[in-house]
This record gives sequence, structure tokens and C-alpha cells, in this order.
Amino acid sequence: MPSPIIVVHGGAWAIPDEVCQAHQQGVERAAAAGWRALERGATSLDAVEDAVAAMEDDETFDAGRGAFLNRDGRVQLDALIMDGANLKAGGVGCVERLLNPVRAARVVLEKSPHLYFVAEGAERFASENGLRLIDNSELILPREIERWKSAAEQRYLKVPEEFRGGRGSHDDSHDTVGAVALDRHGNIAAATSTGGTLNKAPGRVGDSSLIGCGCYADNDTAAASTTGWGEPMMKLVLAKWATDRVTADVAPEQVAPATIHYLYRRLNGQGGIILLDCEGRVGIAHNTPRMAWAWCSQSASQSGLRFPAS
Repeated sequence: MPSPIIVVHGGAWAIPDEVCQAHQQGVERAAAAGWRALERGATSLDAVEDAVAAMEDDETFDAGRGAFLNRDGRVQLDALIMDGANLKAGGVGCVERLLNPVRAARVVLEKSPHLYFVAEGAERFASENGLRLIDNSELILPREIERWKSAAEQRYLKVPEEFRGGRGSHDDSHDTVGAVALDRHGNIAAATSTGGTLNKAPGRVGDSSLIGCGCYADNDTAAASTTGWGEPMMKLVLAKWATDRVTADVAPEQVAPATIHYLYRRLNGQGGIILLDCEGRVGIAHNTPRMAWAWCSQSASQSGLRFPAS
């Protein structure tokens, strides 16, 4: 049986030099949280939930507290989690009163015959199953209020420059977070969580919480979590496209860069992906200036702000 491993990402964009350390430390803490779950014999599903929740709790990222504000000046969060052993999944979209949407997504996976809940219905379901509801103001940081005011003055929601190959404005950061893991039973899982884009229209749902777009897991192929500008990824159902191409002879290390090339070739898309299969083979790729990532296994751990392959 392959050794357990967890891989996380904290977003692919033009991460400025002055916040590189915060991003690297954030993904390292998340990988460590997921690894602690795997070490105690928990499932890959537990590991990705804990890893992503750690990044939702970290104000560095665009997930949970500190996420971008939408056009109405509110935080709306999306998340999905998926079990590769049985293809069970749970997702929530446009939630405003949950600190950890990935934990709400796990509740949907575990306790509902449905796959996806949104807005007040998602919050009600989470509350009925033991999760605490908060006021939306608890998710908002002064930093994000200033960004939102600037965006509102400019009246923009645009494809940020960092998703068109340039460094762009630091205010246009995109820190969708995700994790993929393999446990001691040989099962894989994936999870992705985001606050979406700055000044987005209320009710907008991106790729992160849509099954097969920003997240997918299947023991027969691989587990994937993506990050980047969501609309092109949704059009290509990118996570599923990537996992379908992993075979015994074609490793995630080969598929990951091919996926990002496909994203760019078809729709000029910008972003990144992490891939993991049941043999413990890993693929990481992106075409943005930087991508925060980390992984942990029994033999080693590694992290960094990965630069695109030439």
C-alpha cells in the first residue's frame, strides 16, 4: 500500500514579495494539519478537510476570514469536498455566516442525499447539523474593506492582470485554497475553498465548489484541486479533465502541466493545479507568476512559492 501523503495549495497568482513568507508559512501549517490527521490513522477526507480549514482560518488567503468582499460589501464563500473511494461529495455556495465552509461541505457529504446547498439553505442545513453560524462581519477585515472601496470607485470586475500573464495589481490577488490527500487505506480525497473574486456580483459562484471544475477525486484516476480565474475552468470542467488523463502509464507529474497548457490554449486561462493518485504520484503546475504549495509524507516534506516551468 502506498504511503500517506498530503498536498496543498494556497493560490496561484502574482504573489508580491512582501507577502511570500506569509503564504509559504500558511501552506506549511495547512499541510502539517492534514498530515497530523493522516498520522493518527484518519481518512484522506479528514486530512483535506483539516488542511483546508487551516487555510480558511488564516487571514492570508481568500477563503474564510479575510476573503474578498462582493459588490454589496459582504463575504460570500464557496467550498467542495470529495471522497475518491465512493465519489461522494458535498458542496456549499454563497454562504455568508460560516467560518469554515469546508466543514459545512463535509456535513453535506456525510448527512445529506443532496450534493450541493447554497446561501441560506446551506447555512440552515449546517446549523441543523451542529455548525455555528456567525455574523458576516466576523469574516471581514479592514484590509478587504479598503480593497473593496477602491474596486467600487473604479467600478470594475475585470480579469486581473495576473491571470493574463503579467504581474498586475497586488490588490487583485486570488488565494483560493485546496488540498488532495492519500491515506493508509489507499483512498484519495480533494477539497477546495474560496471567497471568489473582488467586487464579484452577489450570488456569483466560481469553479472552486463545482464538482469537476475546481475539485474532483476518484480512486480510479486521481484527486485534483485547481485555483485561478474560475470561468475558463468551469467551461472546461478542468479538474475532471485532468483526473481523467491520469493512468498507470501517465502520471500526475505529466498531466498537471498538460492541464494548464490546455487551459491556456483553449481559453487563455491562468491558474494552477495540484494532482495526486492512489500510487502517491504528485503533479503541481501553474502558469501564473507564483503558486503557494506544500506537501508532507512519511519520508519528507517540502513547500515553496513555485515558479512556472519554462
